[in-house]
Amino acid sequence: MPRTMLTDAQWAMLSRVMYLSGRVYSKPEHRMTFEGILYRMRTGIPWRDLPSEFGDWSAIFRRFNLWSKKGVLAYMFEILSRDSDTQWLFLDGSIVKTHQHGCGAASDHDEAIGKSRGGNSTKIHLAVDSGGLPVYFELSGGQAHDVRFAESLVFNSPAAEIIVADKGYDSDGLRETIEATGTVSNIPRKANKKRGNAHMDWCLYKYRHLVENAFLKVKKYRAIATRYEKLARNYHSMVSLAFIMMWLPMYAE
Repeated sequence: MPRTMLTDAQWAMLSRVMYLSGRVYSKPEHRMTFEGILYRMRTGIPWRDLPSEFGDWSAIFRRFNLWSKKGVLAYMFEILSRDSDTQWLFLDGSIVKTHQHGCGAASDHDEAIGKSRGGNSTKIHLAVDSGGLPVYFELSGGQAHDVRFAESLVFNSPAAEIIVADKGYDSDGLRETIEATGTVSNIPRKANKKRGNAHMDWCLYKYRHLVENAFLKVKKYRAIATRYEKLARNYHSMVSLAFIMMWLPMYAE
């Protein structure tokens, strides 16, 4: 039997959230389907190479694709992340290389794939709370500048007292937007700016590693560190699943 990831308590909690969404019927085979999706996320293997112990590979993929269409995994992440501590909110982005098999979707959209120095890539724009747990994320092409998605991260994340980000988010317009919501911005200015950084809380800024740690934790999964999904919604669901696994220890032992 291949190694699985969920304890009975963890699955009981996840299945409860899944079924309460009203988008999934309660079926006993769902646990092994879920474990098959986790196995594929962890190993990055092609779907058709999934061990038969999880069930028929095509059935597992079809169910994952259906859950992705319904937004089930994104909904589960949203529910779990509601219990966040957003006294501080940390923002950052990270580029993921897109595998050649992840390109070429029959779509009129770019599917969040763009060109960067490393070739085809996707960028994950992420906000984490005071404990380093993810609360909201978006996808874009790898060439997209972080600051373009900053306002969306701010408005779609829970309200925070202080928002911390690196120099890539240096924008007076962004600072004004943040401060208009009653939130303090702790974003340093670049060296070529005339105004200095007297406003900075450098002690708090050191905790910005929390958002970088979050990327490290999900990129240990091979299907996250390299994008194999052709469709943006499927990769979004896979990333949501990785973030769910970060939240899971907070709810079930």
